[in-house]
Amino acid sequence: MSRTGIGWDSHRLAEGRPLVLGGVRIEHTHGLDGHSDADVLTHAVTDALLGAACLGDIGEHFPDTDERFRGADSLALLREVVLRCAAAGWAPVHADTTLVMERPKLSPHKAAMAANLAAALGLAADAVNVKASTGERIGFVGREEGVAALATVTVEARSDAGDRAG
Repeated sequence: MSRTGIGWDSHRLAEGRPLVLGGVRIEHTHGLDGHSDADVLTHAVTDALLGAACLGDIGEHFPDTDERFRGADSLALLREVVLRCAAAGWAPVHADTTLVMERPKLSPHKAAMAANLAAALGLAADAVNVKASTGERIGFVGREEGVAALATVTVEARSDAGDRAG
């Protein structure tokens, strides 16, 4: 049995913050504003994984009102969600993602992002895809006010999970 979940996240661009996407720190004039490291790509993957396993959303597991998660490494949070999914009888098998921002160009960083996400998900590098797009100068992304990410994650019932995944 398999299921697919969808995740979406967006954060404002802000001065004085690092730009972290898929666990990769990218040189840029602005970073993403948020309670954790504000890694929109990893947050979208995390929400997609939680959705596929029917385990709620990232805000339920790691609320921005909890100081324990201030500045948190989003890849570490994703690894924790993988463990929670395993306990519920689900294992990720594939992720497809899209990052949307005007600049900088993300092509030089996509392979590293995919490798980081794959490692956190416990997958081979070729099971995670990272795509990049722009906002074509439309909306908050196009005005360079923020960054958005969309992800789908497919999970399969673990063979050792018994009836928990049904």
